[in-house]
Amino acid sequence: MKHSIHTATDLGQALRAVRKSAKVRIDDLAHTVGMSKQTATNVEQGKPTVALGKVIQLLSEMGLALSIDIPDSALPELDRIRARAQEPGDKP
Repeated sequence: MKHSIHTATDLGQALRAVRKSAKVRIDDLAHTVGMSKQTATNVEQGKPTVALGKVIQLLSEMGLALSIDIPDSALPELDRIRARAQEPGDKP
C-alpha cells in the first residue's frame, strides 16, 4: 500500500512500523546495513540531518522503496542529467 510521506518523521515512523511488524530489532537492522544503532534510531525518529544514503539503505533492507512524483515536463531534463552523469570524466 502506498503511503504519503511529507516529513522526515513520517518516513521514520513508516520504517519503524515495518521493522517492528517484521520483528527485527533496530540494532540487528543497523548491523546488517553497516551503520550504528544510533544512526538507525535517528532515522526512525525523523532526525532531519541524517544522510539520505543511510535512509535509503535502511528502507531497502526492510523491503521499502522510496519514490517521488516528477512532472512529465521534467522527464527530458532528468534523462539528460542521467546520461551526462554516466559519461566518463563529466560531473552532473
